Order: sequence, then structure tokens, then C-alpha cells
Amino acid sequence: MVIDERPTNTFVRRVNEMVALSRPSVWITSLLPFCLGYVLATRQFLPHSCTPFTADCVGDIRPLVTGVVVIGPLFWLATLAINDAFDLQGDLNNPRKAGSPLTSGRLSPRTATWVAYAAASVTLLVAATVDLSTAALLFALLTLGWAYSVPPLRLKSRPGWDVAVNAVSMGALAMLAGWSVVRPIGEFPWVMVVEGLLVGCAIYLPTTLADYDADVEVGYTTVGVRLGHRLTHYIGLAMFAAACAIAIFLSAIDHVFPRQMLPVQVLAAPILLGTYHAVLGRARTQPEVVRGLVLLMSMFTALNIVFAVMYVGWI
Repeated sequence: MVIDERPTNTFVRRVNEMVALSRPSVWITSLLPFCLGYVLATRQFLPHSCTPFTADCVGDIRPLVTGVVVIGPLFWLATLAINDAFDLQGDLNNPRKAGSPLTSGRLSPRTATWVAYAAASVTLLVAATVDLSTAALLFALLTLGWAYSVPPLRLKSRPGWDVAVNAVSMGALAMLAGWSVVRPIGEFPWVMVVEGLLVGCAIYLPTTLADYDADVEVGYTTVGVRLGHRLTHYIGLAMFAAACAIAIFLSAIDHVFPRQMLPVQVLAAPILLGTYHAVLGRARTQPEVVRGLVLLMSMFTALNIVFAVMYVGWI
């Protein structure tokens, strides 16, 4: 006998459905570049008034905390709810999506669509309390998320556009949002957008292969489906190599990346590229792609932590 372990309280159950729709496991993909943008703007992890805590900390940290909330759970709830609403037909044939709020019938596509637009509205209203430029960046992110999933544009089924949307969103706009909560966008070091776009493409390309069989079955023409495993992999590897090369060059000229990080960059680049090729080059199933990306992102995050520690002057 199967026991239904879902909460019996209606409110708690609905909250659980909203959390499931927003998929907390993906929040890090926007929060990491957002926090990097904040560190680039401030050369600190937290406002000085919060380390140690002073009476000014609450006011000083509010923009950062508000930004984390809007670009984390609120943004992803809006984006993924609308995505799931228009992907239901394909998701029903995708084992990875079994048990989701929509495929299980716990939520209807209509409800998910209303949730998406409500979450988007709240996202923009809350972002506007920080700064109008932050709200504008969130509007751009939400617009791309809508265009990615909703016909007639539905960019996720247009090879090249599917990668571009994710690279621009996570590699550029999320990082700019982190910067914008404390400084004008015009002062941003724009070479970091190039870095973000290259890394974003390199990381997203393998994900187009994770659902390759399901996408082929329902007729979704992603980059992975159009180009195939081998070519998709090598394009991603080339973009990751270009990002590593730019980071090494920037360290060598002491621009954004501290010169003291040059030995770390030179050592890390071949390790990261070798790992990318080894764990993703032969990945054919969704679990293999996910495991490879988790390992790669763990290593890349560690490198970013080293950068941040040096950038703020802790080393």
C-alpha cells in the first residue's frame, strides 16, 4: 500500500507546490553571478556595517538581501512555472519530470500560468524597492524567460536562441543585477560580461543533451538535437577554453582579476578543461550530464571563491 506523505494542510501543501515549481536546486545558477556582481561592485562580501554588526547593518544589507530574494526564489518561480505550463506535453514523456506538480496533476497548466504572472509581478515590485535599474534588469530576465517558453517565440525550441537566452540571463544580466544594487550599471567592467557569456554558453550547452531522447521524441529542436552530442560538446569546450584564456590574460594585466591570482588561473585552466572533456564528452544520459555538471560547477565555484577572497583583499 502506498502512503501519501504530502502535508494534509492545504496552505502547507500549496507552499510545497510553489517551492517545487521554483526548483531550489537551480537557484544557485542565478545567485552565484548575482553575488559575484555584488562583490565586484563593493570589494566586500557584506556591508562594512555588518562585520561586525552595527545599527546601520539592517539598512545597508537590505538591497543585497532583497536582490537575493528576487533573483532567487521569486524569479525562478515565475520563470519555471510558465515553462512547465507550456512544456507539459513533453514532460509527460520525460522520466526526469515524473512527479512534478504538473505531470502528477497536482497543479493545472492554467494555475501554473497564473502563478508565473503573479510571481513576476511581485518580483518587479520588490526589485523596484532597491533601484529602478535593478527592476529593469529583472524585467529583462523575466522577459527572456517568457520568450524562452511561450509560443509563438518559444526560443527553447530554436537552436542557438536556447543557448543565447540562458547565457545572457545567467552570464550577464544576473551579474549586472548584483552590481546594480549598489552602483550604477555604467561603471560595470564590461569585459566580465564577455566572461559570463562564454561560461554561460559552455555550462548550458551540455544541458541540451540531458533530455536528448525525450526532446527528439516530442520534436523539440534544441542545439543538442540539431548539432548532436559530439559537436555540441566541442563547442562548449571551446567556449570554456576561451573564458579560461581571458581570465588568465586579465590576471596577467591586473585588470579585475588580481595579478596574484595568475598562478592559480594557469594551474586551474587545464584542470577545469580536462574535467569538462572527461565528464561531459561521453555523457549520454541525464544522470551522467547532471553528475558531470555538478562536479564541474563545484570546481568552478571553488575557483570563484578564491578569486573573491583575493579581490576583497583577504589574501
